[in-house]
Amino acid sequence: MANILSSPGKYVQGPGELKKLGVYAAKYGKKALALITESGYKRCGADAEQGFQETGTEIVFDYFHGECSKNEIQRLVKVMESEGCDMVIGIGGGKILDTAKAAAYYKSVPVLICPTIASTDAPCSALSVIYTDEGVFEEYLFLPANPDLVLMDTEIIAKSPVRLTVAGMGDALATYFEARACKASGALSCAGGQITSAAMALAELCFQTLMEEGVKAKIALEAGACTPAVEKIIEANTLLSGIGFESGGLAGAHAIHNGFTVLEECHSMYHGEKVAFGTITQLVLENLPAEELEEIIDWCIELGLPVTLKELGIKEVTDEKIMAVAKAACAENDTLHNMPFEVNPEKVCAAIKAADAYGRYFLGE
Repeated sequence: MANILSSPGKYVQGPGELKKLGVYAAKYGKKALALITESGYKRCGADAEQGFQETGTEIVFDYFHGECSKNEIQRLVKVMESEGCDMVIGIGGGKILDTAKAAAYYKSVPVLICPTIASTDAPCSALSVIYTDEGVFEEYLFLPANPDLVLMDTEIIAKSPVRLTVAGMGDALATYFEARACKASGALSCAGGQITSAAMALAELCFQTLMEEGVKAKIALEAGACTPAVEKIIEANTLLSGIGFESGGLAGAHAIHNGFTVLEECHSMYHGEKVAFGTITQLVLENLPAEELEEIIDWCIELGLPVTLKELGIKEVTDEKIMAVAKAACAENDTLHNMPFEVNPEKVCAAIKAADAYGRYFLGE
């Protein structure tokens, strides 16, 4: 089996880069369909349009309907056909970006990804996470290629709610531990091969950056400052975690996140917030040494990431709810089976309960 590393065609990060989008887009086509929310358009639509005025490339905006679902993807495909668009641009958060990638795939056109937040590692990947129209995880859509361009305007991202960047750190927290598990089990990565040394090194660098810069970045963002720590965390959340998870592999943390989507109480929580708790649960399954587990739980607490089921929005914890999460996490087509040992709903249920107990312990509850 080959070792495979997957990455975007180009990664651009810096303040004010969204104003140059049109210049970048002109290299890929003549008419772009830009998927964005209505509020996102009010916030940065003018910046996105600015660069197009300098080129012969057109941009057509369409408002996102809220979920990366099969219905939403097909709706966009029809818009592209009616408008004659030869590329797709996603401007916004993870679900918008995944929807843009999927629509571009079905039309075999280039896709440009412009996150306005650093809340997930979705931007760089050749993957779209498909949900139902109601927001329940349905399946992974593995794409044949990564985005042609990922453009991170750090000036815009630094102005986004701090909770979103913190959630991105929660998502990125899983990268190294899931890659390590996949390497130990010999599981295939999302890129379709074995893990390269480069991917493992990026995943480890991602974890180190989170531990060293995460709290500093949060404090700076709360002060409205885009510091070197913030720039490093944006890169960790997006590029390092993006390449690290895709070419390193997914395992327990993301499968447990998917399990929590069956509980409506958790729908108000961001992807990375659920992944952070899923990471702690995976580490419990692995029986991580106590001092290492404590370091990670304390880091989550300091950032404000959820370490208990109550913080995930579950007001009344019951065995039935936790077992429902565990059974969904153990679905045959999910990544929990990439762990280097056998897992079943009973083990996952016990690990979730223990992770919640550890969280309450370190919170002093």
